[in-house]
Amino acid sequence: MSKLRIGIIGCGGIANNKHFPALSSFKDECEMVAFCDIVEERAVTAAKKYGTEDAKVYTDYNELLKDKSIDIVHVLTPNVSHSPITVAAFEAGKHVMCEKPMAHNTEAAQAMMNAWKKSGKKFTVAYQNRFREEVQSLHKACEKDELGDIYFAKAHAVRRRAVPTWGVFPDKSQQGGGPLIDIGTHALDITLWLMDNYKPVSVSGSVFHKLGNLPEATEGNMFGPWDPETFEVEDSAFGYIKMENGATIFLESSWALNVVESKEAATTLCGTKSGAHINAGMSYQENELIYNSAHNGMLVAEKNSPLGNIAFFEGGSNKPEVLEAKQWLDAVKNDKEPLVKPEQAFVVTKILDAIYTAAETGKEVVLSDRA
Repeated sequence: MSKLRIGIIGCGGIANNKHFPALSSFKDECEMVAFCDIVEERAVTAAKKYGTEDAKVYTDYNELLKDKSIDIVHVLTPNVSHSPITVAAFEAGKHVMCEKPMAHNTEAAQAMMNAWKKSGKKFTVAYQNRFREEVQSLHKACEKDELGDIYFAKAHAVRRRAVPTWGVFPDKSQQGGGPLIDIGTHALDITLWLMDNYKPVSVSGSVFHKLGNLPEATEGNMFGPWDPETFEVEDSAFGYIKMENGATIFLESSWALNVVESKEAATTLCGTKSGAHINAGMSYQENELIYNSAHNGMLVAEKNSPLGNIAFFEGGSNKPEVLEAKQWLDAVKNDKEPLVKPEQAFVVTKILDAIYTAAETGKEVVLSDRA
């Protein structure tokens, strides 16, 4: 089979820091032949650095989608535009990888699901944290029922002071929200995946706008001071999720919160046989996987850490974004199911949307099974 031809829509930070380098690791399997961005210079730069010699540049994604030779489209734009671009890509007969989250609300995500089901094409959402070594290891343990019935979990996405000060992150009209939809989505995704539980029945939530608009709160921010005048999204949000089988998940997210410990894309699982938690984020030099149980009359904890790369070897083949790209290309080329299924990503968006709604209305949100 010839190389898969990929069109990129959105040539900003996530494209340059994740997707372009990852796809470049598989030059024998794919080639980037088209680049689109509303800022033409970004698309031109990307095409020169990562594209084929005849790579085309666009500022209108509809023009890119007219190219019948393109097999796959990567949607790497701000959250609010995920849905219309993805729907148009399916209607144009393309396979689609969309950056997380699937969409900024349930209605937009449902439109994507409907278009995908009609298209007969492959669809996945870019939750690369599933490919981390310790997440994969814990998933295997869960599949083997080593934790038993997982009835309580915490999804951690808490930063002390790490508000992103680039791009459109504080712009609600383009992102749909702040840390909940930006980093809370990763923590929730790995938690649901490890539990293999995608049937939420009700959601409660609290969303706070406490520090984002305080000039003094910008002090010490990892990415430099943000502009309080243009900070339109929440600075922290919390959700309480009840599942059909009675299990409960607590989701915490923040870009700025007065705590000492920062945990991000991390999770805590409590089962009937044992428990486990993954520590990751700015407070940890390396990601940790820790199991806890009772053994011979004593409570014990077993710590596991990813092996990392061999000294002086910089292959980087075990990077989550590289593994994500590898399995996605394999899924398209060999007609396999991608690791991140659209139905799963849809549930993540549905829960996040319900947390925002619950916080706004002050009422618990009861969810339906529609997908």
